[in-house]
Amino acid sequence: MKYLIIIFIILTNTNFSYSAQKDKAYFAGGCFWCVEESFEKLNGVEEVISGYSGGITENPTYREVTYGKTGHFEVVEIIYDKDIISYEELLNNFWINIDPFDAYGQFCDKGYSYRSVAFYKSDKEKKLIEGDIKDIEKKFNKKVVTYLREFKKFYKAEEQHQDFYKIKLQNYLRYKKACKREETLKNIWSQ
Repeated sequence: MKYLIIIFIILTNTNFSYSAQKDKAYFAGGCFWCVEESFEKLNGVEEVISGYSGGITENPTYREVTYGKTGHFEVVEIIYDKDIISYEELLNNFWINIDPFDAYGQFCDKGYSYRSVAFYKSDKEKKLIEGDIKDIEKKFNKKVVTYLREFKKFYKAEEQHQDFYKIKLQNYLRYKKACKREETLKNIWSQ
């Protein structure tokens, strides 16, 4: 019994130090299916969860967020290993996967809940986002309309929205093509 307790303590401490390297980041870039796909392929990203954040309604549903006045956006929660990928790299990936100049939503998804948002959890993250906004505005000579918001709370979306781009691949590819997401991004970021 004594050895089992020692083994448990060792395993617990090992897991604790391992999980200390994990962090979370939150971004909204229109349809969370597309944003989820763009982050899940990055080395060091362990999981991306579709959900809602930024609003006032507790435990909102997809219908409430897209058709109601919850104040929420379609957001992804990114769980990542800080030893493999940095917040700065996540932020760079966010920018090249959105249109930071669209004040009405993203691509074919229009409306408040589809606006782009970079959420920050610390002053360091806030300064990195602000710095990127200034750099993008200078490069393109345009005003960035992506919101900068302090992160408060995340609500996981319904199960049918998780990994949609994998589970319903054909539907997802038709949607993505119809929205001209890749064409629009190429036109913006290849300048």
